[in-house]
Amino acid sequence: MRKAHITRTTGETDISLSLNLDGSGKCTVDTGFGFADHMLHLMAFWAGFDLDVSCRGDMQIDAHHSLEDVGICLGQALFEAMGDRKGIARVGQAKVPMDEALGEVVLDLSGRPYLVYRELEPLPPIIAGQEKDLWREFLRAFSSGARMNLHVLLHYGLNGHHMLESVFKSLGLALGTALKLSREGVTSTKGSLD
Repeated sequence: MRKAHITRTTGETDISLSLNLDGSGKCTVDTGFGFADHMLHLMAFWAGFDLDVSCRGDMQIDAHHSLEDVGICLGQALFEAMGDRKGIARVGQAKVPMDEALGEVVLDLSGRPYLVYRELEPLPPIIAGQEKDLWREFLRAFSSGARMNLHVLLHYGLNGHHMLESVFKSLGLALGTALKLSREGVTSTKGSLD
């Protein structure tokens, strides 16, 4: 089984995160920020992961530290759970509508972290009481921890909730595709990833 458990304790957060890449979409998430719990649950469900996250953070300030650190831990868990990455498809992409919104994610589990984040239609400045930049920072931390090349595009939408929901469903589907065991060896003409 491709599993990992990560803990992280700092002066800002205390996190315990378990990930099973070969799960069934079972998810228990408590970040202290309900909207983030919803987004992570969507991602795990659409990827087919089992995900258990507990985060106690300095929410009296805002959700920034909590979500950034959860992104770091989730990325580290994904990287650890992949193991040697032999046999994975490596690349995944998905585009999912949510009512009037359309988001797209393209990713490569290459071992080389990079985030491209484009709001072709800008998110509202505040979503669920938090600044929109929180989501870019979460995705940056996640891609860095997972050593993943991640491209996120918000094509259009009117409602911030719908726009982010389309992105997190796309992220789950793209991860599920990229992590499928579909071949022998490492998916690289050079014979290694990184």
